[in-house]
Amino acid sequence: MIKIAVLVSGSGSNLQALIDANLSGQIVGVISNKPEAFALTRAQQAGIQTAVIEHRQYPNREAFDDVMHQQLLDWDADLVVLAGFMRILSEKFVKAWEGKMLNIHPSLLPYYKGMHTHQRVLNTGDVLHGCTVHYVTAELDAGQALAQGVLKVSHHDTVDSLAMRVHSLEHVIYPQVVEWICSGTIQHTEDGVLYRNEKMQEPVQFCKF
Repeated sequence: MIKIAVLVSGSGSNLQALIDANLSGQIVGVISNKPEAFALTRAQQAGIQTAVIEHRQYPNREAFDDVMHQQLLDWDADLVVLAGFMRILSEKFVKAWEGKMLNIHPSLLPYYKGMHTHQRVLNTGDVLHGCTVHYVTAELDAGQALAQGVLKVSHHDTVDSLAMRVHSLEHVIYPQVVEWICSGTIQHTEDGVLYRNEKMQEPVQFCKF
């Protein structure tokens, strides 16, 4: 059984979606850099171990990441899922978990890496928007995309309405990708990422128009 650790900083709605999905893998622990994060309450209510590792208590990013890395090893984690974790990770940490760490980004990567994606989509006048689950690499939002939730932008949409609509898609596609990894449907190999035993060329797309 795949052992999953989730890294959080906030309310933990994506964590809740993972808990509710009844994955074939096991969520063995949740780490937060913020002791007040409601995600910790969600984990505790589900009987999942938690750890608070406050980044401000460490002299630099690497020292903080080293403590997180050790906690993940103590939990014997096979997969690390970033779910609203608001810290940039050190290159050393990312390399240690490369091929075993996922993130979800609120855009159709490779478009709109970084912040303020909903406003940028509205500014550009794009017809389509959404979110992308991808492997984490040292380059920001550049790891291989595994799945995308795609929606049509309405002329009535605002930043807030787009954020809400994209967030609802995140709750669908993130648990699905994690389950695919748990079941071996997606595999990270030396020769690339396999989906149903064939090399993945494009992310799987889920559409909600």
